[in-house]
Amino acid sequence: MRIIKFLRNCIHLTIVLVTILGFFLLSSTFLPVFSELKQPQLATVFDEAWKTVNDNFFDPKFNGLDWKATQKKYQPLVKKAKSIQELATIVNQMLAELKTSHTQFYTQQQPAYYQLLGIFGTDGFGQKFKKFFPDGNINYAGIGIFTQDIGNRTFISGIIDGSPAAKSDLKVGDRILNVDGNSYQAIQSFAGKEGKEVKLSIQRTSDEKNLQTVTVIPQQLDPKKMFLEAMEQSIEIIKRGDRQIGYIHIWSYAGQQYQSLLLDELTFGKLRSADALILDLRDGWGGASPSYLNIFTGKVPTLTRILRDGNKSDLDYQWKKPVVMLVNQGSRSGKEILAYGFQQYQIGPVIGTKTAAAVVGGSPFLLSDGSLLYLAVVDIKVNGDRLEGKGVTPDIEVPFSLPYAQGADPQKEKAIEVLTANSLPKSIRN
Repeated sequence: MRIIKFLRNCIHLTIVLVTILGFFLLSSTFLPVFSELKQPQLATVFDEAWKTVNDNFFDPKFNGLDWKATQKKYQPLVKKAKSIQELATIVNQMLAELKTSHTQFYTQQQPAYYQLLGIFGTDGFGQKFKKFFPDGNINYAGIGIFTQDIGNRTFISGIIDGSPAAKSDLKVGDRILNVDGNSYQAIQSFAGKEGKEVKLSIQRTSDEKNLQTVTVIPQQLDPKKMFLEAMEQSIEIIKRGDRQIGYIHIWSYAGQQYQSLLLDELTFGKLRSADALILDLRDGWGGASPSYLNIFTGKVPTLTRILRDGNKSDLDYQWKKPVVMLVNQGSRSGKEILAYGFQQYQIGPVIGTKTAAAVVGGSPFLLSDGSLLYLAVVDIKVNGDRLEGKGVTPDIEVPFSLPYAQGADPQKEKAIEVLTANSLPKSIRN
């Protein structure tokens, strides 16, 4: 009996070990390989970040900043840092002195880290990338939200279409109090909980007693697919009176695939029959090429398809109907260039709030510990104008108060109002 009991225990132990090993192997397929740094490794990463800026920042005069003196200024603080998060705060304080957009230090605990890798691709990083992502997978655990901290309070500022958050009862303007009883962290709050229910405690109104619990199921988010799928999911036809207004939200414009999807939808898809269009460029990432305006400004022949049975249909690769553009402080870089062009060429009114004033060319640098330095490496002028630090002021300004917005979108509503007006502005008439 003792032998049988012993064998049973051995079998049970083996099953437990195999289960643990299987979980580890499964987890390792989507969790990147990072280790927590200690001194002096933190100092090494700081020096590496400083040197990367020194060698690659677009302005050799560093916007009038003594870059070597700045290094010495922050080195004493680095010696006191105890984690990569503390180091990130110090490095970003140093980078902020350059007073330039597209210049930020990101750790693996931020969605932007993975989104940038997805946007720019990983071919240029070689073995350094393979060291931290051995399977080439840059997914991250999340629910698909953007957040903004206001007065030490975290509010949902954007919900990516088609994401777990979009499928839940979360709304833009909700204040996140905690996740499963713990303080909210963009990735750590959801890591290891993919496919499982997570409870977010939120405050929807200014009444601190008005608390709610919302259940969300996190998933692995692939930044290379997420924004394109979100763009497609955002498409809708809004019926107001006798008009059908098409709407599409381009969360990221960093790639031809987004413009191709827009063109397909306007020519063959859901937006083809719309009487007018709302082009939403709020939040997310830039990357748009100025040539993307050709769909609204260029001259393209209209094709008529005639089938065997005589049925005819026109294919117009040019949008010749009314269109408005939505922007806000989260519209950055290439999106600002498009907004500038909308105004310069009188394509249609720009509605919302002033853009991010972030128009330089950035490039990502993967550092030795796996952290990411996003750096302005090219200055940009648009028709001779420098939009960096200036931005684009909308034709129709519509303020938006984020805290406790309860999902309301006054900027989108204003766009609908403009497009359904009996007398449309001259710039958006057919």
